[in-house]
Order: sequence, then C-alpha cells, then structure tokens
Amino acid sequence: MKATQRLSDLKVMSTDQLQDELLKLKKEQFNLRFQRATGQLENTSRVTEVRKEIARIKTLQRSKTVAASA
Repeated sequence: MKATQRLSDLKVMSTDQLQDELLKLKKEQFNLRFQRATGQLENTSRVTEVRKEIARIKTLQRSKTVAASA
C-alpha cells in the first residue's frame, strides 16, 4: 500500500519537483553505499527501496516527456 501511495504522490508532482526528488534520492543512495562500505549500514533494505524509488521517478519523468511531445 505504501508504494501505491508514494506513486500517487509522485504522479502529481511537476517535472522540476521530480528532478529535485531524484537528486535527493541519489544523494541518499550515495550515503547508503558509503555506509555499507564502511560497515555502518544498519537498515540494508533501504538500499533496495531507494533504488526502486529512483526507477519510479525516472519512469514518470520519461512518461511525462513522451506525453508532452505527443
């Protein structure tokens, strides 16, 4: 249920808001990778969650671009 709720929140965002969210998630992904490398990562499932959210945002950005050009 959380993923569908998050998806509906992302769908109403503008392209600029999606870009900002993507940047924030990429920074978090970098920090999580750094924590994993140094052995400080406690919530290992967060890495997968962030990757999936990045994919969702990229998919929405692409669909909005295609819709705008058509």
